Amino acid sequence: MTYRRWFVVGVAFAVIGALVAAFAIFYGSFSPRGYVEDRYTRAAAQDIGGDAIAYTSNRSPSQVAQDVTAAWQPADQYVDGSGVYLRYDDDSVVILPIATGSVILLERLRTAYPRYHSTVGNHWGWGRGVTVRGGGPGSGK
Repeated sequence: MTYRRWFVVGVAFAVIGALVAAFAIFYGSFSPRGYVEDRYTRAAAQDIGGDAIAYTSNRSPSQVAQDVTAAWQPADQYVDGSGVYLRYDDDSVVILPIATGSVILLERLRTAYPRYHSTVGNHWGWGRGVTVRGGGPGSGK
């Protein structure tokens, strides 16, 4: 009888664990993209094609960037008068000023880099969390 009781307790814990994991996956913010999606207002009218998904905030670009980078440290970032450009492993978060605050554009790095190259070209490193000088053979050590 004790084996049966332990089996029931084990199954109950497994079901609870599965429910917690499912909730975390569907409702958690496990990436910069998820963080922005959870905290800012969707603005589909400001999307750039199907590549850059727009969100808005009534806060300035520097304030939004401070929030995002406090939660998710970017691999690289560039700031100038036009906005704040954050590069992550696979995504970019571009925060631009608008009259009422900021527009936050989420975009995959493969389309964001060509779009913003004229602004961030020599400032964003390339690769997964490393700068341009990655340390391989002939990398200018």
